[in-house]
Amino acid sequence: MDQKLFRRFAPIIRSLSAEELAGAASLYEKLTLAEDRGVRVCYAPFEYINASARVVIVGITPGHTQMLNALREARRQLDQNASDEMALRAAKSTGAFSGAMRPNLTGLLDSIGIQHWLGIQSCEELFGGAAHLVQTTSVLRNPVFVDGENYNGTPNMTRNTLLRTQLTTYFAEDVAALPNAVFVPLGDKVGEALHFLANQGLLARERILDGLPHPSGANAERIAYFLGRKARHELSAKTNPGKLDEARMSLQQRVLALA
Repeated sequence: MDQKLFRRFAPIIRSLSAEELAGAASLYEKLTLAEDRGVRVCYAPFEYINASARVVIVGITPGHTQMLNALREARRQLDQNASDEMALRAAKSTGAFSGAMRPNLTGLLDSIGIQHWLGIQSCEELFGGAAHLVQTTSVLRNPVFVDGENYNGTPNMTRNTLLRTQLTTYFAEDVAALPNAVFVPLGDKVGEALHFLANQGLLARERILDGLPHPSGANAERIAYFLGRKARHELSAKTNPGKLDEARMSLQQRVLALA
């Protein structure tokens, strides 16, 4: 785990005002890593890597809320004179896939057999007693904002020079540090980024378990069908059951092959 960025920004985090820790505009100016044509990359303390992880759950990038939560926790740790590693670990763990997304995520992972491969009863344990088996991260590790809003995949991160550099520099560090883990992308754009890294020789393609529906509540119908909780004839026109059936079968076979 490279701590150079944290050492660079720790004095700034210590100096942040209450208004900045609540999201004042000056916070983003102080933490800017790179900026180009409305795309801003800001530092946030998300570089902790759980070296024993066997499953890496990959989102697209931290948003405003995740960034602020991590900064507030890092500040609390620094005020208590915690070590850099302790501060980074605590900041990383704040709010990881919390709320309604978590049961969706663990249900999807269980449905393809990840829990059997890991030797646990359910992937719910990854957020409890089996937390040592999981790493949660983002393919763009540092928060990205476009015209002040959370990045949603546009511009394409593999084609935009600034974002591609973030991908092949910081996320590639996570990949290199976890040589025996599998990577579960959340969403097609994250999957595309992982396959881009595979094309660059930075990640073995067989370690990418892509195809799960995104676990957000907005994807409720696809999740319900994938998990067998909704029948095909009950689906709306926006859901493609054939694609989901194919993805489920492929993922189950790929997880079995891991053993």
